[in-house]
Amino acid sequence: MPGQDRRSRRRATSTRAWWLRGLLAAVLLGAIVLAIDMAKSQDRTARGAQIAEFDLGDLSPDQARTALEKLSVSAASPIVVHTDSGQATVDPAALGLTFDADATLQRLLEQPRNPWDRVLGMLGVSHQVAPVVHIDQAAFNEELDAQRKVLERAAVEGGVHFDGTTPVPDLPSAGLRIDREAAQQTLTREWLGGDRISLAMEPFDPTVSADTVQATLDGPARQVTASSIRLRGDGETITVTPAQLGALVTFVPDGQGGLVPSISQRSLKGVLGKALTATESAPVNASFRISGGTPRVVPARDGAKVDTPATADALAAATVESGRTAKVVYTTQRPKISTAKARGLGVREVVAEFTTGGFSGASGENIRLVAQEVDGAVVLPGEVFSLNGHTGPRGTAQGYVTSTIIDNGHASKAVGGGISQFATTLYNAAYFAGLQDVTHTEHAYYISRYPEAREATVFEGLIDLQFRNTSKSGILIETAWSGSSITVRLWGTKQFEVESFTGPRTNPTSPESLVLPAGDNCLPSSGSPGFTASNTRVVRDARTGAEVSRTTRTVKYDPEPIVRCG
Repeated sequence: MPGQDRRSRRRATSTRAWWLRGLLAAVLLGAIVLAIDMAKSQDRTARGAQIAEFDLGDLSPDQARTALEKLSVSAASPIVVHTDSGQATVDPAALGLTFDADATLQRLLEQPRNPWDRVLGMLGVSHQVAPVVHIDQAAFNEELDAQRKVLERAAVEGGVHFDGTTPVPDLPSAGLRIDREAAQQTLTREWLGGDRISLAMEPFDPTVSADTVQATLDGPARQVTASSIRLRGDGETITVTPAQLGALVTFVPDGQGGLVPSISQRSLKGVLGKALTATESAPVNASFRISGGTPRVVPARDGAKVDTPATADALAAATVESGRTAKVVYTTQRPKISTAKARGLGVREVVAEFTTGGFSGASGENIRLVAQEVDGAVVLPGEVFSLNGHTGPRGTAQGYVTSTIIDNGHASKAVGGGISQFATTLYNAAYFAGLQDVTHTEHAYYISRYPEAREATVFEGLIDLQFRNTSKSGILIETAWSGSSITVRLWGTKQFEVESFTGPRTNPTSPESLVLPAGDNCLPSSGSPGFTASNTRVVRDARTGAEVSRTTRTVKYDPEPIVRCG
């Protein structure tokens, strides 16, 4: 009936409208949820992200970096690889594998573009993220070649190797070998999983015939160990003996059915590494020499580092040539501070200097040595100078002697005593140059020849003096030593004026009495009171006079004990 039909149509229309509104509401709600999740997940790793068994989803960059550091540690563990022919445990570094944590972090921070993937992540469904792994092709091939007898027993390419100085044939046979391209992909994908890794094999038909092997054995191979080769390096010639050549050279396929002599980088380093390293030269930074009261640039010098692949190729080629000579190939090593860079550092005037005195004897000798090491140091703009880092060890091997130190609150003796006086002098020079104090530590008790709350001690490996060059110019450190005083001058371009204010002593404390075992390390003392002092440094712009910074440092000095030697 017409009335019923109309009512049915209205109900159907109403139902469709209801479903459409419901669908639109669901889509809108989903869009809102996704938008909220997108906003919340900015600068966080993608939800559900995993690398191997490590959960790395929904982490801040710092949290993810910490987790990736753990992954980096596991990346140093040996890898177990196997094929149909055998199994081997290899070092990832030997395979040329490196894990790029920074690039992997960027990959983890990439959010899914597919809304469905984002929804799955919100529901706790995990997905694997491929770590960024780099492979050194040469090292990768060398390591698999070295493992060939274990992993590729059925695969033999024609070649020649040496037993001592005697050439030995490697007769070809068909079989299977590791698919190198597939192996790289597998290792990149599965290396960090920690499981045994299966490497695919591929059919292998030798490119070199048995006749070619025999011809090489009877001809070029016998030339290799016939006599020594002279390998000429910078300023030195290395004689490579027949026995060494036998340990270095193999004949490998040339890709056209023939065999050519070859030397691997690993073999070259193992046999001639020390001799080759002795021919290298380190780059020398441009430096400064004070002449006539003016800093003058001493030009930089390039260094030379052995180019191992190129040198291996040159030596291999020489083994079948009549001249029996080869040249070491070098790559140029540029200095950190070139001559041009040094000339542009603005090192032209004294920006601060400080002098302390009152030392003698062994302390003076130690001060002389450390001052000599630091003299001429250049601190680039923005760089941090570390006294311990610059000098390295300061022991008897470096010429330092026993002198007075503060040990457990009282005077004692140790190798290197007195260096803290140089540290105090250097600290004050940096202080008046307006440079940033990164770290320094005052003496346990006050020493009268130093400024109150403006002095520093150092101890190798534990206590350091560091400052940052916050000026626009480079800073040259000049030291001047005499038998009773040490001066540190800092050269650059004057940018700051510095004022220093030392407050009154407060909170005095009385010394205690100690009786220590008699001996060379017991130094009697009448003691002195302790107190608290503060120093304020005001740094101003040298051109405008505007205040740049104002800092106050408060120091509590312990009383120096009264010491008797019993």
